[in-house]
Amino acid sequence: MDYDINSGNKLRYGFTTGSCAAAASKAAAWMLLSGVEKKEIRIETPKGIPYCAEILDIKRLPDRVRCAVRKDGGDDPDITSGTLIYAEVSFSENQEKQILTEGGKGVGRVTKPGLDQPVGEAAINSVPRKMIEKEVSEVCDLFDYTGDLKVVISVPDGERLAEKTFNPKLGIEGGISVIGTSGIVEPMSTKAILDTIKLELKQRRELGYDTVVISPGNYGIDFMKDTYGYDLDKSVKCSNFIGLSVDMARELGFRKILYVGHIGKLIKVAGGIMNTHSREADCRMEILASVAVKKGLDVRDVREILNCITCEEAVKHIHDEEIKKEIMDEIAGRICENLNRRAGGETEIQCIVFSKELGELAKSEGAGEMLRMLCEE
Repeated sequence: MDYDINSGNKLRYGFTTGSCAAAASKAAAWMLLSGVEKKEIRIETPKGIPYCAEILDIKRLPDRVRCAVRKDGGDDPDITSGTLIYAEVSFSENQEKQILTEGGKGVGRVTKPGLDQPVGEAAINSVPRKMIEKEVSEVCDLFDYTGDLKVVISVPDGERLAEKTFNPKLGIEGGISVIGTSGIVEPMSTKAILDTIKLELKQRRELGYDTVVISPGNYGIDFMKDTYGYDLDKSVKCSNFIGLSVDMARELGFRKILYVGHIGKLIKVAGGIMNTHSREADCRMEILASVAVKKGLDVRDVREILNCITCEEAVKHIHDEEIKKEIMDEIAGRICENLNRRAGGETEIQCIVFSKELGELAKSEGAGEMLRMLCEE
């Protein structure tokens, strides 16, 4: 059923929800205007790769046709894979050649600014809308139809699936987004993560804020609530992409950033590592041990640190509380120094470093005031 775009690749490519919506729309338009059932349809994706889709669950009436395409995300870990993407195409009363695209059941509605579509519109992004218009227009030309057609995209399972996505946090309510810029789902999640980070930052900036909390994840959510009364779920999650999140925030014009994270992640930044994934680099114990030596920790304790697997365990080998504070303060200082260097002096960056068991380990000099301002928003 799929065009072979996977030759030579270890992982299998798939097609976006936008491609599925365009294919279903084209098939429904074809059946409506021709009166002939269509079991398969071919479209061309923006990447120039054709997609031959099987048409499912066909419902034909004199004034409308509804059908579906099953989403195939390839080997990308996509929660929408296997979902039926429906299009219903019907005649419109206006006699102008225009394709009107709307969202139906299971397609989210935009409720916050900064997204691809304006507030109030269905979360069908601009590229899928253009794909739908292009494919349906081709069918209209083929059958010499010069009037309007209305296209309604729906995803019956969309509302349930949306609960597993970033959509509710981004301000898309009631269902999933119909997305895709190339029409192709590439078997990797890095781009999707980076796109989400940038989107969350952009959305906050367009709401008028120039200060943001960035965190690798929600690992310290209880600590932040109990200690500072701040809900870490409101932060922008950057996963392992510390440096790239600085770049994005700076480009968007943020004046201040507060990084909040577990010692196991942020200590790598103290060594200048800007992607904290273990496959990129891992010298956590070496960084901690070097600072410990500088601050006068007993050599036996330093050796124990170097033999540790986790930072949680390593910190427990720093028994002298005064030395521990000096070590952690220096680590926080190095984190800020490296992040501010990355920002090129255009954005002020502070940080809070914590341990799951021990709570706050250090915060940079201006972190407390920055967080106080954020809590008052």
